Amino acid sequence: MRTDNVGFFWADAFEIKVKKEAKPVKVIPEKVWLNDDYLPGLAQAKAMPGMKFLNNEELIQLRASGDRMLFDIECYPNYFLASFRSYLTGKAIYFELGGSKEFEPEMVRWILTNFTIIGFNSLNYDLPIVSLAIAGKSMEKLKQATDDIILRGMRQHEIMRNYKTKLIQCDMIDLMGLTPLAPSLKTCSGRLHTPKMQDLPFEPSKILNDDQKAIVRWYNLNGDLTATGFLYHRLKSHIELREAMSADYGMDLRSKSDPQIAETIIGAEYTKITGERPTRSEVSIGAVHRYAPPAFIQFQSPLLQWAFKAITEAEYIVDDKGRIGLPKAVKALKLEINGSIYRMGIGGLHSSEKSSCHVATDLVEYHDLDVTSYYPRTILNSGLFPLNLGPLFLRIYDGIVVKRVHAKEVHIKVTANGLKIVINGTFGKMGSKYSIIYAPALLIYVTLTGQLSLLMLIEAYELAGLHVISANTDGIIIECAKSQVALMNEIKARWESITGYETEETSYKAVYSRDVNNYIAIKTNGEAKCKGVFYNPFLDEDPRKALEHNPSNTICSDAVVNYLTKGIPLKDTIEGCKDITAFLTVRRAKGGAVKIWEDGRIEYLGKAVRWYYSTEAKGAIIGAESGDRVANTEDSRPVMELPQCFPEDVDIARYIQESSEMLTDLGL
Repeated sequence: MRTDNVGFFWADAFEIKVKKEAKPVKVIPEKVWLNDDYLPGLAQAKAMPGMKFLNNEELIQLRASGDRMLFDIECYPNYFLASFRSYLTGKAIYFELGGSKEFEPEMVRWILTNFTIIGFNSLNYDLPIVSLAIAGKSMEKLKQATDDIILRGMRQHEIMRNYKTKLIQCDMIDLMGLTPLAPSLKTCSGRLHTPKMQDLPFEPSKILNDDQKAIVRWYNLNGDLTATGFLYHRLKSHIELREAMSADYGMDLRSKSDPQIAETIIGAEYTKITGERPTRSEVSIGAVHRYAPPAFIQFQSPLLQWAFKAITEAEYIVDDKGRIGLPKAVKALKLEINGSIYRMGIGGLHSSEKSSCHVATDLVEYHDLDVTSYYPRTILNSGLFPLNLGPLFLRIYDGIVVKRVHAKEVHIKVTANGLKIVINGTFGKMGSKYSIIYAPALLIYVTLTGQLSLLMLIEAYELAGLHVISANTDGIIIECAKSQVALMNEIKARWESITGYETEETSYKAVYSRDVNNYIAIKTNGEAKCKGVFYNPFLDEDPRKALEHNPSNTICSDAVVNYLTKGIPLKDTIEGCKDITAFLTVRRAKGGAVKIWEDGRIEYLGKAVRWYYSTEAKGAIIGAESGDRVANTEDSRPVMELPQCFPEDVDIARYIQESSEMLTDLGL
């Protein structure tokens, strides 16, 4: 008799073929937004509700008060608009060519030269174009110059030379350089939860009628200038920091990114010492480099000795963009150490844990060791310098580090924070072939030395019987028996002595990881350190963090954190929140996106969209060009304009379900 006999039948497992769910039929929407009769928000645009306008007397008063002007332009073949808005009062003034209001070139010039002007991409676009308009260039020339910048990539100086016009000299702060990762103004608008998100309502090449001009005017005054004001407010502390640094160094740093500030200051210090302007290094495409490690890097285990040999024997080649990436042989390394898998990347070492949950007990503790100033310390410890700057670079760089440490010790926060920008920004410029700090071989040296040093520490702990549960870029988390804390500290001190690095330690009550880049760590004081999808950037002390991430249902991560730190049920957090921005998701949509409503109406949303899950708005948001669904938008309501009250159709159950799934992803 068969051993799988069950009553009269055998327990044979028959393959059951499950019919695949049919893919939804892709419908490419009709492009009604290109029609002349598509006039979104016309009544509102004509009424301009809530908008107040400046007269000449008010302008003079605002100038005396030290107010700053938000600035933006729009340019079409038959319409040009230059608008300004008071940061303090919110009142606006605008000037037009081809519109209902007269363009007053001398008045525009007066505003530009008598106020600090705040714009977005204004130095390379708005300022040269408005300079042409003030010089009396035709709308045809203004549009041609606009296309030269937007479509053909011309720079400010090229435009002024080609159109034989002088640039208006004004006190301008361009927010684009201060914004991390260079998102568009519309994306910034969504990330900052501005009241209204709107793309340019009509194609830039369109000949506008009077109604369309009214819509563009309102889009500019109520949309772009509002977004610029929100962005300026968010970046104000960083602007004030740059203003202080500008005064210290005698140069305008207000519109520069962190790496640009580093390059500018180091270049200025070099010139001050040598009397010469530094030149850029020339590195040939295809140049081959090898990694020559510092003498302290040594491994005890055969696995890491083999990996170390592969890294030192690999060829690191400069590509056609002047960058050096990791060779395939190095990127392919998969190092398994005591059950943890480590991989190397240009951004740093990282482990590969999935859905793991670690909770401290009476016998076991968890400690996070972060290396302080990892890349700057590697540069100085190894004596690295770009060949074009020579050893003088180290003298300048070390002087900045010493000055920053002193400022931090005596609590001069502005100086300490400013110099931190210079110190950290220097490393980023090593990979830019347009920078005086360009040194791709040094960049590879720094990243590899950092990763190998961290692997040395991991190996030392594992050989001593202390398990490393996670590693990412410049830090590790150690699982340590309470009886071994002294040993842990001894190994750390020995490693710091050998490598020249220093570490900062944080103890955790629990560590919950979806993966290495998405986790929640609960500190012993009950605070939560959150990364990835669990991180709420609006809670970060650095206001720029909110500009690095698209919001995605932050109410869910808040609910999970409250559950893990305070034991509050997911449902209570979600049902208790009446802030609609916590329920929103923002995403870029290549080619634009639309919502097709149940009555067949097509609503064009633009290239940056935001929405919430709804119990009433059926169907997904879809790509305007492709007809594909925008991810995670099934049964969602677009929110391009924030509602005054919390909507009744928010799908609370769906947010609770998503929060529950997040807990599952954390290994709970």
